[in-house]
Formats: sequence, C-alpha cells, structure tokens
Amino acid sequence: MTFAIKAEVSDPSAETFAFNAQKTMYSGKHIAEGDTIFVFASENEGGPGLIASGVVTSAKAIAKKPGIARQTPRVSITIRRTAQAQIVFRLEGRSPRDRAQFQILSSGNEQDRRHLR
Repeated sequence: MTFAIKAEVSDPSAETFAFNAQKTMYSGKHIAEGDTIFVFASENEGGPGLIASGVVTSAKAIAKKPGIARQTPRVSITIRRTAQAQIVFRLEGRSPRDRAQFQILSSGNEQDRRHLR
C-alpha cells in the first residue's frame, strides 16, 4: 500500500527517517514493512511540504492507553528514502498577486488563464 506522513523533519536530506508514536489517519494503522510512503515536512513546523518518498523499513503499532475511551491509533515507523523531492515553486515571500496567478494557473481552468495573457 501507499501512505503519506506529515510531521516535523529535522533533516530533510537524511537517508532514513524515524517517527515515533505518530497519529494515523485513513488506515494508517495498517502500515507495514515494505510499504511505499511520501514524507511531508510539516509547513506548520516550518517545513517545505513534500520532501521525499521512501519505503517503510519497520513499523510498530503503539498500544492504546487503558481507561481512555477514544484514542487515535499511533505507530512508530522507520523509512528509507528512495527519492528526494525537488521544490519547483514556492509561494512564501511572493506578493498576493503572484500567489493568485499561480493558483489560477494551477487550477486547470482555461477560462481563468485567458486573463493572464
């Protein structure tokens, strides 16, 4: 299966990534060794977004705490990087006009594009 993780990444160029007790979503509790994963360095933590893809080399489910009714499943995983993402276009530091143009161009709507010619 293919998964994605969004977390704080201290070294985006590392060959391996380790994430401990990460919350899971969308069947993430089923992640296993050999699965493909996309690594996103959290923008909320100052990261650039997608930084790499890789293969899960280890995965361990974290036991739920007793006495708590509703808990999000957590896993600890180690990832071996197989590819590093290239940053093509960054919106930080650009004017609101530049951001609006980028959003229009990336929408795929030909009618919107005619306004930029």
